[in-house]
Amino acid sequence: MKKSKTAKILILITYLFVFFMLILPLLYCLGTAFSKGWKTFSQAVFTTYAIDAIVLTLVVSVICVLVNTLFGLLASNLLTRYQFKGKRVISALIDLPLTISPVVGGLVYVLTYGRQSILYSLLEKLNLEVMFAPLGIVLVTIFVTFPFVSREIIPVLNTRGTDEEEAAALMGASAWTIFKKITYPQVKGLLLYGIVLTMARAMGEFGAVSIISGHLLGKTMTMPLYIEFLYQGYDFVGAFALSSVLVFMALIMLFFRQLIALRKGDL
Repeated sequence: MKKSKTAKILILITYLFVFFMLILPLLYCLGTAFSKGWKTFSQAVFTTYAIDAIVLTLVVSVICVLVNTLFGLLASNLLTRYQFKGKRVISALIDLPLTISPVVGGLVYVLTYGRQSILYSLLEKLNLEVMFAPLGIVLVTIFVTFPFVSREIIPVLNTRGTDEEEAAALMGASAWTIFKKITYPQVKGLLLYGIVLTMARAMGEFGAVSIISGHLLGKTMTMPLYIEFLYQGYDFVGAFALSSVLVFMALIMLFFRQLIALRKGDL
């Protein structure tokens, strides 16, 4: 089909927008990271503090994915299969992290689990360290990322209805069998999609983590925080080297996202 003049203009605008807003900054990032050669790049990436930041980021992200996958499945099943008081409120609250700044989320957790909180004495008795500790980073990252899995699954469960599951229950199938044989095949693609989005968001989270982490080198520095630390210290090559690693990890997530979309037939 011959493209109209309007279509050509829209395509040109899209390409220009993507180039100047995405591709050019990424090229600049990679160019700066390798500006002094592979040796300098590897020295920046494989320092003790950089490796600690990479490991902490991956560990926090994996924990968030596990927690939010379980929560997303439970919440989506609850909201689409049962009627109860406060259902609309719960549904709206799940979206709350998408509508407020992560910095605000971090401050809320400081108030909730900091020294001024009524929970602080209980946390001390349980020997749980939240503020300026990896546990606090995990909590705020879970908060920031928990809508992604449930919001992918809920629409398809609402569309499919409950007829098949009710029929299976009448035939004596257990809850696990119903989930394994009927529910999971329906949501499998979107569940994986939500997991990829959660992982990508968790790896890049800065605002909430910055508030609650305390920026302790080798202890609570995630990759985004360590990149900012290097940048503020005028170590531009180091900052962009670690940024390129984060970009590479994001591209891996994007690859899986596109792969899932292709298998779903969305592309």
